[in-house]
Amino acid sequence: MERNALPSPRRVAITGMGCVSPLGADCSATTRSLREARDCVTPITAFDVSRCKCTTAGQVEPGWLDQSLSINRAARHWNRASQMMLLATAEALGGRADFVPDAVIVATTSGGMTFGEDFYRMFESGGSRRRAAQWVREYVPQQPVHDAMGTFGFRAPVRIVSNACASGTNAIGMAFQLVRSGRARRVLCGGYDALCQLVFAGFSSLQAATGEKCRPFDSGRTGLVLGEGAAVFLLEALDEATIPILAEVTGYGASTDNHHLTQPNPDGSGPRTAMQAALADAGWTSDDLDYVNAHGTATPFNDACEARALAEVCPRVPVSSTKGQMGHSLGAAGAIEAAFCVLAMREKFLPANLNFRAPDEGVALDIVANAARPAEPRRVLSSSLGFGGANASLLLEAVN
Repeated sequence: MERNALPSPRRVAITGMGCVSPLGADCSATTRSLREARDCVTPITAFDVSRCKCTTAGQVEPGWLDQSLSINRAARHWNRASQMMLLATAEALGGRADFVPDAVIVATTSGGMTFGEDFYRMFESGGSRRRAAQWVREYVPQQPVHDAMGTFGFRAPVRIVSNACASGTNAIGMAFQLVRSGRARRVLCGGYDALCQLVFAGFSSLQAATGEKCRPFDSGRTGLVLGEGAAVFLLEALDEATIPILAEVTGYGASTDNHHLTQPNPDGSGPRTAMQAALADAGWTSDDLDYVNAHGTATPFNDACEARALAEVCPRVPVSSTKGQMGHSLGAAGAIEAAFCVLAMREKFLPANLNFRAPDEGVALDIVANAARPAEPRRVLSSSLGFGGANASLLLEAVN
């Protein structure tokens, strides 16, 4: 009996995109902030940071989140994560009634953190448990996804990806694989994370956060600052897309170096393997790349490891980390940075790597330092690294 031939891989298009972050409440505002290389890291006012070394973060303006109420009045009872997810989803859909996903894949790392924060504060203060139902609602990491899906009236299987700071890139990569293989025609994907005092204090305890500026890839870097936001993408088979295409997803690679719970392997093997796997997946070489949006958290170990990988895989390609502009949004970072890459290709510029003064000795990377650079990038790589040695890379291509 003759075996059925495997279907040919399908090309995968991004047909919708929404983004809310400290740089702006939508893609248009985000583009302006990226072009102007705005520093959107500000002093924290939402909770007490007086005992922390770091007192700043990239924060989404509360007034921007109020826009979610015009989409669904019930959003006034939702937490920040649900409101951000709703805004990003609404922008991505753009009023399309025809986009009903076969699957939804969304990344986050802080699902349940606000629940834990409020729950233990209640015990500490001896307060009332009247808000217990709200705490339980916020504990479920897929709740922001369900809130958005319910607002727009569609149902689909939901997968939550939570493997540290590589989560957002992995969520898009998994969605890409579903569509390319023919197992799904349409997938909604992305990531979200909201600032939370419990998480903020955790990074402070790890001594990973800085008391000054976030300086990705700078020799004088002293640590990260946190951020928040959400980004959502609509992925479809390119040959079935009926509206203008924003970009094409062409490759995806992932790896785990199993070196340490919080530190990457200093030899750069983790991110190098993910980058090389993504290039092989797309059939590209490093000479095909026009830009790399690096993970670049500005921690000593992360940047040294990633810089080594970049120097080995694509040494002549312009590189920047946009975390100097908005901080590290954890599980949402890979998704938000993929959105930045699409905007850079469409608007013809390379985003800036803020607060850069000098590289590590012996590191020769083409850093897009301190100001956006006019360019016409057509093929870009977005890199993510996470705790536990998780690494992921995504390749995106401009479409005429």
